[in-house]
Amino acid sequence: MGTLKKFGISLLATGALFASAPAAMAEDCDTITLGAAISLTGKYATNGVHAKNGYEYAIQKIKDAGGVKVADKCYNFSTIYYDDESKGDRGATLAERLINQDGVQYMLGPYSSGLTKAIAPVTEQYKIPMVEAEGASRSLFNKGYKYLFAVLSTSEQYLASAITLAAEMAEKEGKDPKSVKVAIAVENDPFSLDIRAGVQEDAKKYGMKIVLDEKLPRDLSDMSAILTKVKLLKPDVLIVSGHSKGAATAVRQIGEQNIDVPMIAVTHCEAADVVGNFGKAANGILCSTQWAETLSYEDDLFGTAAEYEAGFKEAFPEYTNKTVPYQVAQASAAVYVFKDAFERAGTLDKEMVRDAISATDMKTFYGDIRFSEAGNNIAKPMVLRQIQDGKYNVVAPSKFASHKLEWPREAE
Repeated sequence: MGTLKKFGISLLATGALFASAPAAMAEDCDTITLGAAISLTGKYATNGVHAKNGYEYAIQKIKDAGGVKVADKCYNFSTIYYDDESKGDRGATLAERLINQDGVQYMLGPYSSGLTKAIAPVTEQYKIPMVEAEGASRSLFNKGYKYLFAVLSTSEQYLASAITLAAEMAEKEGKDPKSVKVAIAVENDPFSLDIRAGVQEDAKKYGMKIVLDEKLPRDLSDMSAILTKVKLLKPDVLIVSGHSKGAATAVRQIGEQNIDVPMIAVTHCEAADVVGNFGKAANGILCSTQWAETLSYEDDLFGTAAEYEAGFKEAFPEYTNKTVPYQVAQASAAVYVFKDAFERAGTLDKEMVRDAISATDMKTFYGDIRFSEAGNNIAKPMVLRQIQDGKYNVVAPSKFASHKLEWPREAE
């Protein structure tokens, strides 16, 4: 399947995205309709498309496996998508449309914490269960929502482990971790501000000095002024978070300006395909990830993490020469949670389905999924990958590491 083109306002998902014929048994199933306002255009479009592809892959895998078994009936998932254009107010309007005009009773989440924050009050108002995969801000989980559930780890965990790594490296050199200087450059959105808070908390724990704390420009297209300050201040760690567009800008300009910082940690590396787009300039960068194909997770539907990656690439060949972004995997996991909840509930009653989602306790190809009372996943850790010779290798935490950290990072 070629790269998705721009979509109009509405797109109804069908199994036509896949070449394989579904099992005859699944063809006889009824339909459970899910709804999703997703970023197919605008600044979040790259990851919006990744998320949609992850949803579609899981929907087809479930269909091929015989569908969703609810009591004595079977169902296939079908999803109504609307393009929120990466705008929160539009996302909220589209959520209303899905519920009131399209009659959707179950929602998949949008892309980004900001968009999820805009839509969650709507789904909560109408008591619509929403399983989301792309909104990680911890601020989503202190509102008392009862219908919002997130399969991913919360955002303050994304790059905090880079600070722990920096402390370990300082100690190996016989230095006090207090001597480590930290620079932070993040987008002014809920997700990235949470990452900033997590980094600040860990830096404070070690007594590190934050020498730079900047917001990325609104359009995320130029951080050269910030990098000029980085050159002057000579930090030991540089933290950058700005979704896929911010990651692309950061890696490109770090290479162009020959920024020589021993440790650079960035979010959304895979989604921005920084290796494919910027080659050697990406080497040594640390990338936070919710999931990696090398991890030892597995389930009965998708198989191992590695088998999930192989199957997804077969269904979506445009990813063949890329690392599958974790945004894809966690989107599939969200659909899988719905399947599990419907089957345990044994009914399509949305309150009973909500209760079943709340009681989720699953082992999946993506990792363990168990929700706190607030709705966030409390069973799965974040990991860090380092780009080494163009490959994404897990380097932390140590129990998940497949490779040793290359440190200090050398500027190309």
